[in-house]
Amino acid sequence: MAERRRVLAVILGGGAGSRLFPLTEQRSKPAVPLAGKYRLIDVPISNCINSDVIQIFILTQYNSASLNRHIARTYRFSQFSDGFVEILAAEQTPESPQWFQGTADAVRQVLPHIGDWGIDTLLILSGDHLYRMDYRAFLARHFETDADVTISVIPCGRKDAEGFGLLKTDSTGRIIEFSEKPKGEALEAMMVDTTELGLSQDEALRRPFLASMGIYVFKYDRLVELLSQDSSWVDFGREIIPAAIKSSNVQGHMFDGYWEDIGTIHAFYLANLDLTSPIPKFNFFDADAPIYTRGRYLPPSKVHDCNISETLIGDGCIIHGATIKSSIIGVRSRIGQGSHIEASILMGADYYQGLEQMRSDIAEGLPRIGVGEGSIIRRAIIDKNARIGSNVRLINAEGVEHADGPDGSYYIRDRIIIVPKNATVKDGTVV
Repeated sequence: MAERRRVLAVILGGGAGSRLFPLTEQRSKPAVPLAGKYRLIDVPISNCINSDVIQIFILTQYNSASLNRHIARTYRFSQFSDGFVEILAAEQTPESPQWFQGTADAVRQVLPHIGDWGIDTLLILSGDHLYRMDYRAFLARHFETDADVTISVIPCGRKDAEGFGLLKTDSTGRIIEFSEKPKGEALEAMMVDTTELGLSQDEALRRPFLASMGIYVFKYDRLVELLSQDSSWVDFGREIIPAAIKSSNVQGHMFDGYWEDIGTIHAFYLANLDLTSPIPKFNFFDADAPIYTRGRYLPPSKVHDCNISETLIGDGCIIHGATIKSSIIGVRSRIGQGSHIEASILMGADYYQGLEQMRSDIAEGLPRIGVGEGSIIRRAIIDKNARIGSNVRLINAEGVEHADGPDGSYYIRDRIIIVPKNATVKDGTVV
């Protein structure tokens, strides 16, 4: 394998994250909280660190302040190491006066910064996927096949295949065809025999398509050539990968573990709630490949007279007399007596309110940060620093699919109630 210092990772921070609104109203997509204490960006960064890839750039251009803060506070390598995790925000220059126009254009615009490191291999990752991968095996296949590009692929069934870029490989694993989100006959034409990639006969029948995970390894020099070939090519999936297949050695690397694109509210909600199941699809309790995040030095959570089942509870929470089932309770959450929370994600708070501040809020008729007494929350996402008053009912009893609440106090997407960051839901509100 090439020397470690010759491999650099670029994590794509994504666009405006409109499919995750309102969670992305005040933050970039990679900064969205995950599992009560992490952020989405912690997943690819941790995969890199666990794979000995320790030179990492993160490309962003939307709402990047909280992401910058998280990266600066979390990822600090020893001064005797050449490792780093740095943000590269979109910048306007005389040569490139516009913002990032797509995934490939984002990498094209930061090539001067990447090139300074004298690398020969570039690992390109997405910032909004939940999975655990040892990139060393991915890189090993890239080097063993002397590939110009290697794409990580995952077998999938017909139901999921329409939403992905699909690939065909020959018997050696070389990619010979790519189709972006095909439908109908075009979809059927992309079926492959996945037993050749190691699946059993039954599994191959169930998952006869190869989906691109949006994770690539490039020979750096070849990537530069491809990006300079046509300035109108702005996306890896639509333009760069098809062009590379025609002109280069493009190999597939099969990944057969858990992988979830959590770029929508529905996918984000389901992926989080699955973490509360007895045997979740994604395991945060893996000591050999931990997911890192900011060390907050919070006190242990205090739970008094509660009935709690199948729930993850972050650090520093104060929960009194509540019933909680199949939910995630984020750091510094305060939950009042008699509250019922089910199948919900509470992201917690960025800070604790002092007694004086709480008294002042009460005097002004404001609920304190957290969940008030006697409130019922079901199938909801409560973002950070939200104030849920007493005797509130967030249950969407009528099964509304899509709605915007008054003054931005709540939204409903895919029948999931979302209370945005810093929002207030007053006492007695029923949704």
